[in-house]
Amino acid sequence: MNPSHQYGRFYRQVKPALESKVEEFGIFGYEQVKEKELWDYLTKKKWKKPKEEVQMYEIVADILSAKIGEVMNFTTVEAFKIGDFALDNEEERKELFK
Repeated sequence: MNPSHQYGRFYRQVKPALESKVEEFGIFGYEQVKEKELWDYLTKKKWKKPKEEVQMYEIVADILSAKIGEVMNFTTVEAFKIGDFALDNEEERKELFK
């Protein structure tokens, strides 16, 4: 989680909306998306520039309107940023393009 984000103060109040959205993703076959990934997507991408006087209903609306494609794209890019990914190794490259 990103406790330093301006909207972090709302986390406990909006947790049911996060849980609901993660459950919805699971129904559509995306069980690997967890609450942390959804919150990271929201705080690092969707709310990159937080509004000064945001209302809780706006935050809940953003959570419930998150699209799986956007969350998965963000998560993939973040994994590549963090990961030890290199195409230098011939075996890794062959494995990747199977």
